[in-house]
Amino acid sequence: MSEHVPSAPARSAAPPIPRLAIGLDIGGTKIAGGVVAASGELLRYLRVPTPPGRDGTPIALLDLIARLRAEYPTVEAVGVGAAGMVEWPAGLLRWAPNNDYQELPLRDLLIERTGLPVVVENDANAAAWAEVRLGGGAGHADVVVLTVGTGIGGGLILDGALYRGHTGIGSEVGHIIVNPEGGNICGCGATGCLEAQASGTALGRMAREAVAADPDGALAGFAPSSGEVTGETVFAAAEQGDPTARALFERLGFWLGTGVASLVNIFDPEIVVIGGSLGATGDHLFRPTRATFERLVVARDHRKLPPVVPAALGTEAGIVGAAILALDEPPATRADAPTPVAAAV
Repeated sequence: MSEHVPSAPARSAAPPIPRLAIGLDIGGTKIAGGVVAASGELLRYLRVPTPPGRDGTPIALLDLIARLRAEYPTVEAVGVGAAGMVEWPAGLLRWAPNNDYQELPLRDLLIERTGLPVVVENDANAAAWAEVRLGGGAGHADVVVLTVGTGIGGGLILDGALYRGHTGIGSEVGHIIVNPEGGNICGCGATGCLEAQASGTALGRMAREAVAADPDGALAGFAPSSGEVTGETVFAAAEQGDPTARALFERLGFWLGTGVASLVNIFDPEIVVIGGSLGATGDHLFRPTRATFERLVVARDHRKLPPVVPAALGTEAGIVGAAILALDEPPATRADAPTPVAAAV
């Protein structure tokens, strides 16, 4: 009788290796980078100060990319969200009010130095894409996203795609004019931009004016020991019920709601998502914003109004959005990657 030979145990299939990309978010004061899976999970996070000078930014980016690739060698693409005017798809950084780069061909430079496919997008567009793919706007094809912080950025997703305009520098929603006669001068040079009226910078300015008018008032008591009055000061005071601080949020929300009404009148989105540092202040901002929007939007009694909701991804949205954009873009758009060379500018 032949000897019975047991069959080998079935091998379980190895779990699929997730697709990975590096996401980079260039701001005026910091550059943040991370490794992001196609699911949107942020696996690694690094942050460095934004260096001065035109060449400082690409040097810092190349260093971050090298450090992240050393830990995750299977990354297949790089996505960059950059503040300012970014020409799409060339990835040319034309200008930014708070950064030193100008006419910088960042996409081509990074492709040459890393050998990876690269996309370079406006930072607010990248954050908006993350919110639509994975956050507050998920499941919707027509979305307005506003990022309200030091300034106001934003992105438009129309029919499921980012709207960039003719050269890629469209969707500057923070620079729609809402108060041309009595408004404040914006960093862009215009008067009465939404950013000049409804940003964190605007809130800090209004707070300083209020404290100067009433130096013994309750709001002044919430300022830190340095005496500097900022938007954070107003939020802290509003949380404690200070009427002056809450009135400042009412004023800020009026202007933001005016901008939201204008955007809804033009684009008729399914949903409006508001993020950024001020987006995290809750009803202090959202209640007056919604009230003004609903009062000023055209034909309010004859239409279904889109909800105005908080963003879901927080400060990581720019990194995640840039990386997901890099994975979403077909190789032909991301450009054929040459053989990598030494990472020096």
